Amino acid sequence: MKVLLINGSPNIHGCTYTALEEVAKTLEEEQIETEIFHIGSKPVRGCMDCGVCYKFPGKCAYGDDTVNEAIELAEKADGLIFGAPVHYASASGAMTSFLDRFFYCGQGFPYKPGAAVVSLRRAGSTASLDQLNKYFTISSMPIVSSQYWNMVHGNTPEEVKQDIEGMQIMRTLGRNMAWLLKCIEAGKNTGIPLPKKEERIFTNFIR
Repeated sequence: MKVLLINGSPNIHGCTYTALEEVAKTLEEEQIETEIFHIGSKPVRGCMDCGVCYKFPGKCAYGDDTVNEAIELAEKADGLIFGAPVHYASASGAMTSFLDRFFYCGQGFPYKPGAAVVSLRRAGSTASLDQLNKYFTISSMPIVSSQYWNMVHGNTPEEVKQDIEGMQIMRTLGRNMAWLLKCIEAGKNTGIPLPKKEERIFTNFIR
């Protein structure tokens, strides 16, 4: 089994990476393969609702950033963890643009466990987690939690490592993700099918 961890910070080895690395180490201890993917520091386009991904599912028309590469990796992964820095009490703009297209073009990743992690100096953590968790709840993805909200505090990687509670939260998240993945695998091995899927209904307040 494998978990893809996506680093939504412009800093490849910054605070967000430090948190994700702690989760990844714990997953590896649980015999779960991991990969940390960096979305990069270049601009990430927002979704333009062009509709190309309807014709070519899993592929965004814009190929000049890392979204398509991440979708391809996510399709092969069993679980997904997204890490983002907090900017103005929400996930960074680049990560938001990335995830809008990642989930829309990838058509969600149903039944794959997902988790969000945020790093920050002081405040805005729970608002950012609420924002990120909504991607899972609209995609039939089980959310993996920890012993507290998935956050670390610090201005530098060294300060993040001094957040001993935050680092423990990351390790607990890793163990909880490993446990759920193993439970899902055990269910598959005993013949438990995925939930029955109905044909999708789309409505608005007029029709």
